[in-house]
Amino acid sequence: MPTLLLTHPACLEHDMGEGHPECPDRLRAVMAALESEEFMFLHRREAPLAERRDLERVHPADYVDFVLNRVPERGLARLDPDTALSPGSGEAALRAAGAVCDAVDAVMSGESRNAFCAIRPPGHHAEAAQAMGFCFFNNAAVGAVRARNRHGADRVAIIDFDVHHGNGTQSFADRYADVFYGSSHQSPAYPGTGSSRERGQYGNICNVELAPGSGTEQFRAAYTETILPRLRDFNPELLIISAGFDAHARDPLCQLRVKTEDFGWLTEELVKVANDCCDGKVVSTLEGGYDLSALAASAAVHVRALMHT
Repeated sequence: MPTLLLTHPACLEHDMGEGHPECPDRLRAVMAALESEEFMFLHRREAPLAERRDLERVHPADYVDFVLNRVPERGLARLDPDTALSPGSGEAALRAAGAVCDAVDAVMSGESRNAFCAIRPPGHHAEAAQAMGFCFFNNAAVGAVRARNRHGADRVAIIDFDVHHGNGTQSFADRYADVFYGSSHQSPAYPGTGSSRERGQYGNICNVELAPGSGTEQFRAAYTETILPRLRDFNPELLIISAGFDAHARDPLCQLRVKTEDFGWLTEELVKVANDCCDGKVVSTLEGGYDLSALAASAAVHVRALMHT
């Protein structure tokens, strides 16, 4: 079964203004990297719109209405100092969440072994009723609920290697004993959450804080010594990856020194666990990554590992 690649042109129409790091060129760079000959066997299709009922299992209905009703006809509608809606943002956000739901359906049904959602806006900072950190809807959480409700998955794991802690995803996981959340992230850094002491009410949260300047050795140790063993013990029926590539040494927003090949290594290790636990069922969704060349190269090694591990 081929790896599924989901994206949509509407994700390019979300634009938070000149100079904003979360820009349409991010997705253009990723898609250009995936046009090379080695990726010709990816199964590609356009992301559908998310269904309201899927969004409302994570976000209150009035919050969903608030976001979609604030989409402006022109200009920007700012929701926090870093996060704004443009005229194309509503459809982009619905396609981003819809991509993850469609990927979950494909992987859980056996249509595809695994999937990568090349989408924006990202989602892991979105709280149940608060947009923040460039995020409106929590795509990974929406996908997890889709797996639980439509496919009967009893245990869903979310692994987040974005350089910033996924506060919104952790808040979601804290509500469910059968959702595991594991994150490596720089600390101190935005949003200021993700202490290793935060384990969740069910003990299903695993955070590893990385000091500024940490590189390959510390990044890989976070997984081999802590997160991967916890993931394997959880024994998921589906693994969702919040694939942020802003821990890269060239990324401008933080100060980790992770290399492109580290993302390939980690993806291979995650897929190995999934192979052992859940027949390789993995859905990955793009989060951060703001140096275009580093993002493109890192996404390529990530997808290559999904295809061949």
